[in-house]
Amino acid sequence: MKKVLVLLLSVILLFSLMSGLSGCSKDENKDNKGSDAAKEKIRVGMECDYAPFNWTQPDAKNGAVAISNDSTGYAGGYDVQMAKKIADSLGMELEIVKTDWDGLIPGLTSGILDLVIAGMSPTDDRKEIIDFSDYYYESDLVIVIKKDGPYANAASIADFAGAKITAQQSTTHYDVIEQIEGVNIMEALPDFSSMTNSLKSGFIDGYVSESPHAKTIVGIHSDLAYIAFDKDKGFDYDVNESNISVGMAKGSDLLSKVNNALSKISKDEREQLMIQAMDDSAED
Repeated sequence: MKKVLVLLLSVILLFSLMSGLSGCSKDENKDNKGSDAAKEKIRVGMECDYAPFNWTQPDAKNGAVAISNDSTGYAGGYDVQMAKKIADSLGMELEIVKTDWDGLIPGLTSGILDLVIAGMSPTDDRKEIIDFSDYYYESDLVIVIKKDGPYANAASIADFAGAKITAQQSTTHYDVIEQIEGVNIMEALPDFSSMTNSLKSGFIDGYVSESPHAKTIVGIHSDLAYIAFDKDKGFDYDVNESNISVGMAKGSDLLSKVNNALSKISKDEREQLMIQAMDDSAED
């Protein structure tokens, strides 16, 4: 009888130990599952066609990121590197969504996008619709021309009287053209590729751009150049019309988080990222 009782107690004890171990195993699996769970995604919109800020390439070279809505494309450029830093700071997984320029702000207001990091300036008109972060790049406006064209020696916007000038549609670049007295304002074009082609074909004499893009374009196309202006000889515009910020929906709780992420990136680091982006875009 004693042997039976001892055996019974042993079985009960063994069962209790196994149950305890099983319970621990379940808890550990639960913890592990939580730690391995996928990060929340942050959807960032950009054109993927505005070097050196952003462009499309066929591989992940130079830190490019796969485009979520383009199965064969990767997004490279300055905006992509800034987006990666912001996503890392937020502890979120970056998702690049290739979006036409005119679709970027609607993408935010509709909730399709969380952020726009696309070389966009925080103009007063845009601020009425969406919120913007602090600047993540400071730039100025120039005119891209043919190197051997009639405006190669221009030093002032006044020298472009009679010239056929355009810029990208729905941008400040296009709005400032009217400051050139006697200029022929051409129809706005949808993207910088079409403007470059129009310039090279002679359909236009020049187009307004930010200096980083202009530097990149002339590095790729040896027959092109750009005219930068002294302060009193160039376009009159607010810095909010040339500097670059991150866009997000009105009242987004991401605003303070994005600004905090940007505060950790020094001016020197930003300049180095831009230089690298210009070099990388020349390769592609």
